[in-house]
Formats: sequence, C-alpha cells, structure tokens
Amino acid sequence: MPQTSTTTAGPDADRRACAAPDTTASDTTAPDAQEEPVELSPAVHGFLKALASPTRQRIMLLFARGAELSVNQVSQLAGIGQPRASEQLAELKRGGILTSRKEGKVVLYRADKETVASALSNLQAYLQHCC
Repeated sequence: MPQTSTTTAGPDADRRACAAPDTTASDTTAPDAQEEPVELSPAVHGFLKALASPTRQRIMLLFARGAELSVNQVSQLAGIGQPRASEQLAELKRGGILTSRKEGKVVLYRADKETVASALSNLQAYLQHCC
C-alpha cells in the first residue's frame, strides 16, 4: 500500500508555509483567501541571493547617486582584489541589481533602478500575501 505523508518537507515546503490556510465548506473566510499564494519570481531569487553577501552590500553603496564604476574602481574603493571585485560585480549583475556598458576596453557598472524596483515590488506583494 502507498504511504501518505503529512509533513511539509521538500523543496516546496517554504512556499507552502506562506500559503493561505486550507478552507472547508463550513468556513466563512473570504473567497480571496483560497487563492494560490503569490510566488517569488526567479528574478527575485537572484536579487535576494545577490544582496545576501555583506561584501556585495558594501559594493552597492558605491553606486549611490547614479555612480558608474569600473572593476578596478570598485576594487580600490571596496578594498578587495580585482578578481574578487569582478566576481562580486558579476553576481550583482546576475541578480539584476547592476547593469553594465562597455566604453572602449573598460566595462562600467551602475545600479539598475528599474529591475531593482520590479524585484522589490514582487517581494513586497509576496510578503503582504504571506505575512
């Protein structure tokens, strides 16, 4: 006979933890309480991962007021080696927090305000729904 489990372990456990509670026919909860939970987009997962590092958080402060910086400038200002600065910038770019453009042989990075605003909006909707 197949076994059934009532635990919430597994890759979807975190999503289910914020889901709307189960309702029964005798419940008087509003119909919108039965809606599927809002899920974080893959872009928001990347955004959160990019911000998880204290080093990347410090680097992001360098981009205040629309600053455009090269890897070498970030390396110097953040007090880290150029290879590490390059890795951190790549992670911030993957997370949609930074964008880049090439000027000659130099790559300049700057904050991507539109992508950040979109990720924050998605995160806010998720948190309002589950919490």
